Amino acid sequence: MSGLLLHVLWLVPLVAGVPSPSRPPGRYCRRCCDHLDPPENPSSPRSGAGLHQTAEVRTFINMTILKGDKGDRGERGTFGKAGGEGPPGSRGPMGFKGTKGQAGTPGDPCKSQQSFFSVGRRKALHSIDYYQALVFDTVFVNPEEHFNMFKGKFYCYLPGVYFFNINIHTWNFKETYLHLMHNDKEQVILYAQPSERSIMQSQSVMLTLELNDEVWVRLYKRERENAIYSDNVDVYITFNGYLVVPST
Repeated sequence: MSGLLLHVLWLVPLVAGVPSPSRPPGRYCRRCCDHLDPPENPSSPRSGAGLHQTAEVRTFINMTILKGDKGDRGERGTFGKAGGEGPPGSRGPMGFKGTKGQAGTPGDPCKSQQSFFSVGRRKALHSIDYYQALVFDTVFVNPEEHFNMFKGKFYCYLPGVYFFNINIHTWNFKETYLHLMHNDKEQVILYAQPSERSIMQSQSVMLTLELNDEVWVRLYKRERENAIYSDNVDVYITFNGYLVVPST
């Protein structure tokens, strides 16, 4: 008895675990775009909302096929700032010679800068002092009177470079000793030793003079008698000078 009871108790769980053939297993509908997880329990309150959820639709537009016609040209913009100066270009070809222009109005007459003189002496002279200025008594040219006949000196009114020349006739048996002076300074000497015969002597020099400078001839007496010859008829003694180049 007890053994039969044990077999019955062992079969009860097996009978309870077998599904009833009259009740088919539950099935559900799934779309291709639904989530892959199985649906929740129909009795769950969230199951109703999940059944009515729709898929998100995104639209893609190909802009290349929507390009329209070319629009009208817009208005011109404002000018920008000027750029930096570029390098100089190459020299262009020489142009054609132009036509001759009309003559201009006459200009002012040119003022030539000139200064010159030429003077001489007809009288002989014996020096009576150690230093004695040689004075002249004959004028050849002195248009501007830049040479002072009373003092025997040339005064510079036009600064520049001047040329000077002096000629004398020596006296036989007497010494001839002269200096060409620039202001108070000796520049060149004209000298002849005592001799039995008299001769002509000459000296020349170019000097740069400033305004109011003086040029003159000075006799110098030493132990011997200093003299220059003339006969009161012919001119044996001359002193000349003229402006070569005026100062700029």
